[in-house]
Amino acid sequence: MRSNTQKRAARKNKAVVLFGPTAVGKTAMTEELFSGSAEIISADSVQVYRLLDIGSAKPDERMRRLIPHHLIDVRDPWEQYTAGDFVRDAEALIPEIASRGHIPLITGGTAYYFRQLLMGPSSAPPSDPVIRQSVQEEIAARGKEWAHRTLEEIDPVSASRISVNDVYRVSRAIEVYRLSGRPPSSFPLSNELRDDISFVVIGLSRPKAELDERISARVEEMFRLGLYDEIRHLMSIGADETWPAMQAIGYREFLDAAASGEASLSWIKDDIIRATRQYAKRQMTFFRSFSSCRFFHPSDTDGILSYLTEQGICLDHLRADE
Repeated sequence: MRSNTQKRAARKNKAVVLFGPTAVGKTAMTEELFSGSAEIISADSVQVYRLLDIGSAKPDERMRRLIPHHLIDVRDPWEQYTAGDFVRDAEALIPEIASRGHIPLITGGTAYYFRQLLMGPSSAPPSDPVIRQSVQEEIAARGKEWAHRTLEEIDPVSASRISVNDVYRVSRAIEVYRLSGRPPSSFPLSNELRDDISFVVIGLSRPKAELDERISARVEEMFRLGLYDEIRHLMSIGADETWPAMQAIGYREFLDAAASGEASLSWIKDDIIRATRQYAKRQMTFFRSFSSCRFFHPSDTDGILSYLTEQGICLDHLRADE
């Protein structure tokens, strides 16, 4: 007879977490292994926004027909979508997907989404629309440098982690302080995996030179597909640095160039490539901090399939360990 602990474990929903840096090859590997077996919960802080298609490398319609995707195009680009929003949405989707006999597959590259889902969300207070609007109006009037100096005064720890150009996160940090009277960094995150969901955590990695080459090719492809026209349309409807969506790499470089009035498209492209490579390095540093993660090269589909099978994940239905 099984113990109560075993019974609780058997009732847990299982989910596969698949992460890796930008351009590592998540989409191709996902299509090869998970078509027909999974539904994807997108853990991408840019793909949540409507109208940001090319720069966010959203999956195309063919891919979305092949594997159902969730949490794509769920906000307008001027609206806020926090890590807490993502966790709540993912927590609701995991049992829903499992109930259909599919594998909940959480995949993307936004590190703080993964951290809060796997470890549990921050205890910081939820966003308040009135205070958020007040902070954003102050930043619009006084500038991002003022906002970052304000953050340095109230929370040097957070200020050291957040770039002056990341207006969205600076704004959120000031909002948290005004809501709670406490520095945002004082709200701790757990360092232990939550135990109410059974996560199988897989990371994808490539040698640095290989990844750098793929990043360059991806950015070139984005420009070929019309990234410049996408940016022009966004700016024509009022996009500026106060829009959360416009803090993303591939978008904010255009805003910076527009502000300076000096950068060419070639310079912007090089700046995006450089920023993306730096971001990929930070992503890998973060992903390697998960002790429960198994890393694979994206081409090692046999190794990934074998590991999933060991963990009780069957790619034609979701099977709980017995």
